[in-house]
Amino acid sequence: MRNRNSGGGPGPGPDGNPGNPDRGQRSRRPPRRQRSRPGQHGRDLPSFGPQRLEQGVILYGWHPVKAALENPARTIRRLFATENAARRLAEDGVELPFAPELVRPDVIAARLGPDAVHQGLLAEADPLPSPELESIERRGTVLVLDQITDPHNVGAIMRTAAGFAVTAVVTTARHSPEATGVLAKSASGALEYVPIVLVQNLARALTALKETGFFLVGLDSSGSSDLAEVGLRAPLALVLGAEGKGLRQLTRATCDAVVRLDLPGPIKSLNVSNAASLALYVVTRRLASL
Repeated sequence: MRNRNSGGGPGPGPDGNPGNPDRGQRSRRPPRRQRSRPGQHGRDLPSFGPQRLEQGVILYGWHPVKAALENPARTIRRLFATENAARRLAEDGVELPFAPELVRPDVIAARLGPDAVHQGLLAEADPLPSPELESIERRGTVLVLDQITDPHNVGAIMRTAAGFAVTAVVTTARHSPEATGVLAKSASGALEYVPIVLVQNLARALTALKETGFFLVGLDSSGSSDLAEVGLRAPLALVLGAEGKGLRQLTRATCDAVVRLDLPGPIKSLNVSNAASLALYVVTRRLASL
């Protein structure tokens, strides 16, 4: 998950529609569209799109920004907020590193695109450091992502991982989305709670986990056993493959077991983020009973 930003570039700045030509004139050049100016309706954000924020990340929405502000390991560079969002932060007792820059909601929307639900908050921040694989605690469950590239899915998986107290999420530095923008919004603050370990070679990382005592379980719809029935032990690494491709051959070969989720209905496979939720529920329940 490299740390450049996702999301669209800045949208149009002006408000309103051009007026009609004055009556009685044969022709008149249509009025120019006016750009909003700083101080007119609150401060404008910088004119560059979020993808140009060098070596930083964009966080937006209530839960991602609030969690980042409450994380002492996260460095916030700039904080933009509507008046209502700034008031809500104060009411919740969130300590701010500095006063937010007050802007109108449409100014934030212009930075992110029309479909982004920003809830009046946007932060520019430094990326969180990626811990070394060797530093992962040998306890509980670790999630391993095998080239899952959709930021919505990875964000949803991160949110589930935080809910089930996953120790860490391991993924490749390449062929994975960046921990910013849409992914951060989908994670709903989970980036601040679950460390992301970036590795260059997933098969070697799995071998290293196995050598330190982790039991490697690959999840695939073509798995030979049901996850609810296969023998499990902690610490456990649950390996998830990309939708469509599933687990790569070398990834499968490195796992101690490749399992499936037995479903009673006619559809036998789930979206990867939904499969991660169900699998973590099964694994958590079973490990707790050992």
